[in-house]
Amino acid sequence: MKIIADILKKMRPLFNEGGKLSLLGPVFQALDNFLLQADIKTENPPYGRDPMDIKRYMSMVIMALFPCFFASLYFFGWRVLLMMLVSYAAGGAVELLFAIIRKEEINEGFLVTGFIFPLILPPGLPLWIVAVGVFFGVLIGKEVFGGTGRNVFNAALVGRAFLALGYPSTMARSWMPPGGRPWGNLVTMFSVRAPEAITSATPLVMGKSGDLTPPIDLFLGNVAGSAGETSVIALLLGGVFLILVGVSNWRTVLGILLSFTVLAAGFRGLNPSAVTPVWFNLMSGGILFGAFFMATDPVTGPITQSGKWVYGIIIGSVTILIRFFSGFVEGVTFAILLGNIFAPLIDEVVIRNRIRRYARER
Repeated sequence: MKIIADILKKMRPLFNEGGKLSLLGPVFQALDNFLLQADIKTENPPYGRDPMDIKRYMSMVIMALFPCFFASLYFFGWRVLLMMLVSYAAGGAVELLFAIIRKEEINEGFLVTGFIFPLILPPGLPLWIVAVGVFFGVLIGKEVFGGTGRNVFNAALVGRAFLALGYPSTMARSWMPPGGRPWGNLVTMFSVRAPEAITSATPLVMGKSGDLTPPIDLFLGNVAGSAGETSVIALLLGGVFLILVGVSNWRTVLGILLSFTVLAAGFRGLNPSAVTPVWFNLMSGGILFGAFFMATDPVTGPITQSGKWVYGIIIGSVTILIRFFSGFVEGVTFAILLGNIFAPLIDEVVIRNRIRRYARER
């Protein structure tokens, strides 16, 4: 690593302000940060030390997503990898453009957005739509608010919602059965059209008609669905890992899953013939993926501990209401985006109540 550090140190004047390649300074800084560490260091005390910097946070999230990613490759083939490359290319272009315009560094936040976006999409989705979705999500969901750390909404979910509303028929035609042809079929892998010949219904769609997928298939991921959301065991491995390393807050996750479970059980008790079982709803769709990887985003969620409970309860409740009482089979995306809207208000109410309580105690 010392050789790389020396090379980058010699190249740095070219990319600094006034250098011949200063326009590409954000690209060089991003490469430097990715390979080594931030170039700017605190020289004088006092020093603030926190092991959870941005780079470590992003690397922990990507590590936690690996089980879901490998499961998606196993069940849906190498086309998922190509979708990820397209996601990084299209979304990275937006990040690079705004970094150059603002003369800022390329933030590591996109490493997670580019990785997570294909995992919440149907694996047979045309590649150009993947590019459109991530382009829209990064641009409208993040960059217009000022970039990573300033965005109100989760960028990946903004792109997912845009595709669900803008290309509903194509999204519906792009579900694939596990073990489908793209594993070794290069023609299908590089196809820019939705592979209609291998369209398959998801467990939630089948559940509407009373056809419940066996629990073992849901647990392993041997079902149709979004690329990284089908395997319960992979989701649990990654999600529990994030909680243990302190990246995800367990209050948000538990708030979502408890409220979701209680309402699902309540509706099931009122009308068992029309409402699918609780275990089926928990293991189907994107509720686990959303709870572990999307709702726990520290930027778009509340910062107060009690606020995280309220935030989770809102998301879990809205998800089950959308599933049972709307035209959408799945509701996690819209529920989390709604939670993003309320997150600042939740924090404000919690903080104001604490101030009033402390004032009365004094």
